[in-house]
Amino acid sequence: MGEPNIPRAMQKPRQVGSDAPFVVGLGIIGSAYVLLIVAMIVADAAFTTPGHLLAALDSPQIRYAIKLSLISSSMTAVLSVWFAVPLGYLMSRSRFFGQGLTIESSAGSGMTTAWWLKGVFLRTLKHLLDAILDIPIVLPPLVMGLSLLILFRTPVGQAIEGVFPVTYAVPSVILAQFSVACAFAVRTMRVTFDQINPRSEQVALTLGCTRSQAFWMVALPEARRGILTAGTLAWARALGEFGPIVVFSGATRMRTEVLPTTVWLELSVGSIEAAVAVSLLMVMAAVLVLIVVRAAGADAGMPGVVQ
Repeated sequence: MGEPNIPRAMQKPRQVGSDAPFVVGLGIIGSAYVLLIVAMIVADAAFTTPGHLLAALDSPQIRYAIKLSLISSSMTAVLSVWFAVPLGYLMSRSRFFGQGLTIESSAGSGMTTAWWLKGVFLRTLKHLLDAILDIPIVLPPLVMGLSLLILFRTPVGQAIEGVFPVTYAVPSVILAQFSVACAFAVRTMRVTFDQINPRSEQVALTLGCTRSQAFWMVALPEARRGILTAGTLAWARALGEFGPIVVFSGATRMRTEVLPTTVWLELSVGSIEAAVAVSLLMVMAAVLVLIVVRAAGADAGMPGVVQ
């Protein structure tokens, strides 16, 4: 009796050699970076004593920096999500909107040259917007701070300054953090909406929903994990922002001092112990946020949050 005729697609491929060298090589390369991060954290912890941490927490300037960092980072995260959700949705669904225009315009006489040119214009506008949103990510942080400073030297900026102070004040800290952190939140929300099938929204539209209703009742609930991730990423990015704040807000004690500028100020006066203690506080804050987000995601049945 001959062997059964198994389709080629169902046949188990023959393994030529062992995969162990390949897996070990990947592990060695990847573990080098992981060990570098762990080694830096361990070195900071070994350099700092509990007395240094208590002394840092006892300093009024550092307590003010902690307070301002937590408040400004939280406000930046909220603002970043507020702007990132519509931007990410528009960037992700722009093709879907264009298809709707094409269907409506092509009914009867077919797509005209004007509609084709409009489609080209919309695609070009999308690519331009995509490039603009990448500028805060690729631009050096110091240049971002300098650009904000020059912006508030223009007539429009001076008019805003006449209503309430921004430059070298607390609002400048939030604006400097927001200008960088929001770009990362937008990227996160765009990827989130790209992974959500627009068919559910199309079905909602056929059932009588408006575009707004389909967004609020269908797309937004499905994007809750991405929103949480975008807010967390923006918060963590804002907490560690330094370059734009130094240029645009300054590093004035008890006024615009946040934790990254505290590290710089302590180093500038030779207080390495205090600088390392503040650095460890930032590391612990970042780890605490990740733990809280993971726990909240698990409790809400969202296993994919910040994995």
